[in-house]
Order: sequence, then structure tokens, then C-alpha cells
Amino acid sequence: MSIATWIGYSVGIFIGLILLSGFRIVRPTQKALIERLGKYQRFVFGGLTYIIPFIDKIIKVNITERMMDIEPQDIITKDNLNAKVDLVVYYQIKNDETNVKKSRYNVDDFEQQIVSLAQTTARNVIGDMPFRDVNNQRNILNMALAKVLDKESDAWGVKVVRVEMKEIQPPRDVQDSMNRVIKAENLKDASKDEATAKEVEADGFRRAEIKKAEGMKQASIRKAEGEAKAFKLINEAFKGNAQLLKRLEVTQASLENNTKFVLTEKGISPSIIMDAIPTKSI
Repeated sequence: MSIATWIGYSVGIFIGLILLSGFRIVRPTQKALIERLGKYQRFVFGGLTYIIPFIDKIIKVNITERMMDIEPQDIITKDNLNAKVDLVVYYQIKNDETNVKKSRYNVDDFEQQIVSLAQTTARNVIGDMPFRDVNNQRNILNMALAKVLDKESDAWGVKVVRVEMKEIQPPRDVQDSMNRVIKAENLKDASKDEATAKEVEADGFRRAEIKKAEGMKQASIRKAEGEAKAFKLINEAFKGNAQLLKRLEVTQASLENNTKFVLTEKGISPSIIMDAIPTKSI
């Protein structure tokens, strides 16, 4: 093989490798911007794409949600307390062409801009609130910070998903005072719970006594009703047997006068009554 042929093959292989190097893969978590000679050329959604080597440039942009930890800073609250605040910002670049271009062409370093904006926004929002509200209304504060950050970062093609306040530390003396207040409130709540429990217990005992009295009352009423029914039945039985009732009356009279009478099954015999002689006891 001559030198010229060898050089030709080498040049062909080199050019082929250069052309093959123009293939690029854009992952599903990315979007890509293609620039040609320093000018924006086209937008790549994902998959396999080709650029002209040494002429085109590909810029891959991560569109997934990311977390940015903001360095803790001292913020003076409305009631002049110096609190140390630690924030975390969750954000992502919007995945359409316009916003991906904004994230690269409208701002030099959007991540550093988000850090500075988050610190400034936190000072403005927290500085207008007393420390007690900042400490007790974290959810409201987080939403307020996220709303402001999202609005301000819209020009960079960034969406602020949420903001979370990891920690807020008041001065040492204020923290001690808060601990004492919380302890007193806990004791107060415990006393209220104990008083409520005793009240419930007393109310339960009172209800039990009332039910017991009502039960005794119902038992007395039922007993009286039973006795009344029994007397009624006896009375009705005697009314249905007048002859027996008469015998009882005669017997009672004889016992009272100490008089002897002969009683038959049909009553007092007239002949016997005529012959009956009262006998006085000696």
C-alpha cells in the first residue's frame, strides 16, 4: 500500500469519526438547546439528535425538581428579635421551549439568583411579622415565600414548587422564656383536663343515683298496682258468690253474740232457727 493510499484511508476514517461524533442523546429528564455558530438554532425534546461537529453546540437542561438549601441567616422580626432562619427551596425549570431558553439566556446563573432572591424575600416577609407568628404560622409563611419567589423567578423560566422553613432559632433568653410559657400552658391544660374528668365522674354518679331512684319508684308503683289488682280479683270473686259471702256474715254475727246456729249447705233452716235457743256461756 502506497503512502498516498494510507493517508487517504486515514483521512477518511478521521472524517467518519468526526461525523459520527455529532450524534447526541437527550434523556427524558432533560431538554436541549442547539446553537449554531453562537446563534440559537432549535429545541430538542429528547431522544437521539444530531449536531454538526465544531459548528453546532448542544446545551442540556435538567427539568427535574431539585432542592436548594439556603444558608442560615439572621433576620430581625417585627418585634426586634434577632432570629436565625434556615430555608430550603424546591424548584424546577419549566419544560417548554420558551422557559428553557429563559433559564439560559435571561439570567447568568439562575441557581445563585434563587439563593439571593430567597434570602432577600425571607428578610422582607419575616421582617414584617412578630416572632410568635413566624414560629406558629410556618405553613402560611412557607406559602407566602413560595408565592413571592415563584413570581420573581418567572422571568428565568423557573417554577418554585415550595419553600420549607427547616428551623428558626430565637435568642437564648427568648427561648428560655418561651419554654417557661409552654410549660405553664401545659400545666394549665393538664389542670383543665383533670377538672373535666372529675366533673364527668360526678355527673356520672349523679345520673346513676337518679336512675336508681327512678328504678325504686317504678318498683313501688308496680307493687302497688299488683296489690290493687289482687284486691280487685278478690272482690270480684266474692261478688260472684253471694251465698258464700252471706255465710261469712252470719258466722261473724254468731261469733260476736256467742249464739249457736245450725247451718246447712242451703243456708239457715227456718225450722232450726225457730227452735234455736240462745245459750249463754257460764
